[in-house]
Amino acid sequence: MTRDKPAFLAILALSLGLAACGDRARLRVEQGMGPSPALPPPVHAPIPTVNVAKAVHWPAGAAPVAAAGLRVRAFARGLDHPRWLAVLPNGDVLVAETNAPERPKDGRGLKGFFFKLFQKKAGGAVPSANRITLLRDADGDGVAETRSVLLAGLNAPFGMALSGDTLYVADTDAVLAFPYRSGETSISAAPRRVADLPAGEINHHWTKNLLVSPDGGRIYVAIGSNSNVGENGLPAEEGRAAIWLVDPATGEHRPYATGLRNPVGLAFEPATGALWTTVNERDEIGSDLVPDYMTRVADGGFYGWPFSYYGQHPEERIKPRDRRPDLVARAIVPDYALGPHTASLGLAFAQGARLGPAFAGGAFVGQHGSWNRKPRSGYKVVFVPFADGRPSGPARDVLTGFLTPAGEAMGRPVGVAVDRSGALLVADDVGNTVWRVTAAD
Repeated sequence: MTRDKPAFLAILALSLGLAACGDRARLRVEQGMGPSPALPPPVHAPIPTVNVAKAVHWPAGAAPVAAAGLRVRAFARGLDHPRWLAVLPNGDVLVAETNAPERPKDGRGLKGFFFKLFQKKAGGAVPSANRITLLRDADGDGVAETRSVLLAGLNAPFGMALSGDTLYVADTDAVLAFPYRSGETSISAAPRRVADLPAGEINHHWTKNLLVSPDGGRIYVAIGSNSNVGENGLPAEEGRAAIWLVDPATGEHRPYATGLRNPVGLAFEPATGALWTTVNERDEIGSDLVPDYMTRVADGGFYGWPFSYYGQHPEERIKPRDRRPDLVARAIVPDYALGPHTASLGLAFAQGARLGPAFAGGAFVGQHGSWNRKPRSGYKVVFVPFADGRPSGPARDVLTGFLTPAGEAMGRPVGVAVDRSGALLVADDVGNTVWRVTAAD
């Protein structure tokens, strides 16, 4: 033990040094939002900006801060890292209690060691519960009084979607199909494996989301990249940084859209029926770059990653032999920036929401929060107004107050969903809570 102490102190000192290093934002977060965000020159530094919010959880009686005209209360507490939500037609709420699977080749080396250390600090290193829990509010008082395990023994589950009598679940390595009967609180039937998904020993972006078309004939699956900017080699990115189109009957699939570093939220815009997604962009080129975004997803569209960012801005870190100017030239500019490093994950359109006119006709976005920006960004839920199927104005705060005055994280919002009564549900993985936002009486 004594022999290892100097090495431990050296690592600790380096860890603290890393946390203190890096550039500071020169722009306000709002300048990196909207249809035409500010995109300053990239900052290349030997040590990236590290500004992790330590997870401390919610004190007794504490809650996020709702915007004027809204109120928030806990729909369910004491969950195990709740990340994603789905609302069933009968009003039951499904929550994926999940976290990263074993990834022995992700984050190797000294840099990887420190990022794992920072992930633990941020509350992201807990074991995965690997289950989907059903929450039921039978008496309609806004609090789930029934909680049951609908599915157990999964493999880092995330996306969930019901189509007819089939419940589709996106594990980290496969799309699964389970038989479902309305009202049941557990499923014991073995799943049908619809399609294998990219996973493996790196599996950097492990979350896989899915969305079923209204006619039930197509499944859209969001799959993140296997690296920040291709540093694990382009062969490791095969099938990744993309949204797949999957046939639910045969499992046959093809790329629907590519060049999306980490697409997570998926939703159909109600006025046009267009597919939209939220995307986490790349890190380590400054506190002001690159904005995360939401965008319409074009069939066959290419959105830049890893060769360019926010349209046709070339990525200088790509090795010259791997650069693809032909792809850069056709990279699509996203529709709406959501701020640099906000980690915008959750996406739900306001169809059916009853939160008042200020939060109608638009999209709710759960922003998990930054690690690569000074000062921090995200750690909130925002609303982006829409008109005629397009974003039409600045984002508005819906829920804030996830950080203490000292910058510690009591919670981190992830998935968002509108429940059958028109309230907004928010999965808070650090706070182990699903919050429910309603109009104030």
